[in-house]
Amino acid sequence: QLQLVEAGGGSVQAGDSLRLSCAASGRTVSSYAMAWFRQAPGKEREFVATISWSGANTIYSDSVKGRFTISRDNSKNTMYLQMNSLKPEDTAVYFCAASFLIEAGRLDNEYDYWGQGTQVTVSS
Repeated sequence: QLQLVEAGGGSVQAGDSLRLSCAASGRTVSSYAMAWFRQAPGKEREFVATISWSGANTIYSDSVKGRFTISRDNSKNTMYLQMNSLKPEDTAVYFCAASFLIEAGRLDNEYDYWGQGTQVTVSS
């Protein structure tokens, strides 16, 4: 059974940076598409970014494009989200997800495994 564990969340000021990681265990994720989603208080979970199995293809939500970078290191079975120029509206619990597909999109029902989430809080 694949398990995903997020790390790297915290409380920062607007304009700061954070790097989230998602470590997979139980099986290799080198053939899985992976993604980051987030959920702010009182809101539905929303798509942030996805990366194909090889890392060659990425998709970002408009709200994070140009500020966030998704990447992966298949040799470490780990995915990352570099978040720069953070804004208060980025405050949310961030979840990583993995899909049986080699490339996946923005819909959460495309993903088969989910982590427990890590809190990111950005103050103004």
